[in-house]
Amino acid sequence: MEKSERASRKTFQLRLEAMVETIRGDIASGVLQKGEFLPSEKTYAGLYRLSNNTVRKGLEELVAEGLIEKVPRVGNRVAGRAREETVVLRFGCHVSLLQEAAMKTLVAEFHKRNPDIRVELIAMSPELNVYSTVKKRIDESSLDIFTMNYNGFDSFRENDGFGQLESFEPDSQTYPFLNEAFTQEGQLKLRPLLFTPLMLCYNKNHFREAGLMEPDSGWRWDTLFEAADRLTVERERFGFYFHFPSSNRWPVLFMQNGLRFERNDAGGFETDGRKLKESLMACRTIYLRNRFPLFLSEEDSDAEKLFFQGKVSMILTTYMGLNRHERSAEFEYDIAPLPYLNEPKTLLMLVGLAISTHSKEKESARRFVDYLASGEAQMLIRRKTLSIPSLKPAAEWTGEESVYRPYRFHMYREIIPTFRTFRDLNMPIARLESLYKEANLYWSGLETEEEAVRRLERLLAAPDDRK
Repeated sequence: MEKSERASRKTFQLRLEAMVETIRGDIASGVLQKGEFLPSEKTYAGLYRLSNNTVRKGLEELVAEGLIEKVPRVGNRVAGRAREETVVLRFGCHVSLLQEAAMKTLVAEFHKRNPDIRVELIAMSPELNVYSTVKKRIDESSLDIFTMNYNGFDSFRENDGFGQLESFEPDSQTYPFLNEAFTQEGQLKLRPLLFTPLMLCYNKNHFREAGLMEPDSGWRWDTLFEAADRLTVERERFGFYFHFPSSNRWPVLFMQNGLRFERNDAGGFETDGRKLKESLMACRTIYLRNRFPLFLSEEDSDAEKLFFQGKVSMILTTYMGLNRHERSAEFEYDIAPLPYLNEPKTLLMLVGLAISTHSKEKESARRFVDYLASGEAQMLIRRKTLSIPSLKPAAEWTGEESVYRPYRFHMYREIIPTFRTFRDLNMPIARLESLYKEANLYWSGLETEEEAVRRLERLLAAPDDRK
């Protein structure tokens, strides 16, 4: 099948889904009342640029759901629930998950199976102090369910906020390390949805052109930079790039050096001075070797954008991050484990589902969460995205693929022992962000290692009252 033909079919399918979802929403919200007739099929065909037959197929879905009924020689009449009979769930969802988890499709599928529940998507952006932002919405009863990454989970733990969240029973088919990561004092506070390790992604064509062997699990950072030098083509492409300032990137170097922070009696942190010095030096070396493009500094997605334009040969990225530009790829690419310093470790990023204890629709909220964590929904994530679903049978499924998938897609299974969360550093994300800002003075060459270590040790030892 030609690429243009696939794109055309996908466009028509998206228009059809938009039509069906709009009608479904109008019925649930009361815009279309029981007994009221829908506009004609011809009207919908013109509005959504679809054929009459395609419109008819979409309306048949709503008939099957019991939301409308066909009246011979007259039209389609609303037969679904009135607004007051429909449960409305307010679902706070990170914007990135609309693509990384095919969330709009998942919500539409849930609506088909649960016409008595209407899920209202509320776009949320990741923020540093997740707890204060989300708690405000919980207190205002403006959220029933919401997605949360590990940074958010860590923020709730630091603020003793888990009383705001319902608990779940662990699913035996979910990867155990996901349940463990979201468990606090023996209770599972987030239902795992999907996950990803930080990894290396590379352009196979560039490696062939340079006569280089592809990356493997034994790569150290020095090996990577040797390859990057050979892959770099002046005024054409960089050999390697990653967004160093991201809190989901640079801390992995501390982890690989075995650094860990401990609380002191004053509420601050202490650590091994020698390891701190070695970690700072490693970060500075990699920062300087990376040769950052000066026009890129704001977002993680800069790396993926350049990569899929063929302007970079290797990037640090995640399975979820590949969803952002994958469909624009015009070359063969693959993935490999992250290079390492002293220990082969990589950062594990997770996304889970939370239910507010303040929700007045907890039963319906659990139905929705159960659906998103079900085999059917998890398989949809597996088939339609490059993200890794939390349910093991779905994640490890093999069969005919609907999107381009790296040959080594299932590589994550082999490196599970190297997965580490921020808990491995034993420091809150917000405090790590502060450490990064303070370390910039040294990384910019304005301090010696000894001066930087002494100053950072003093700053870390002081209590931090921010929440």
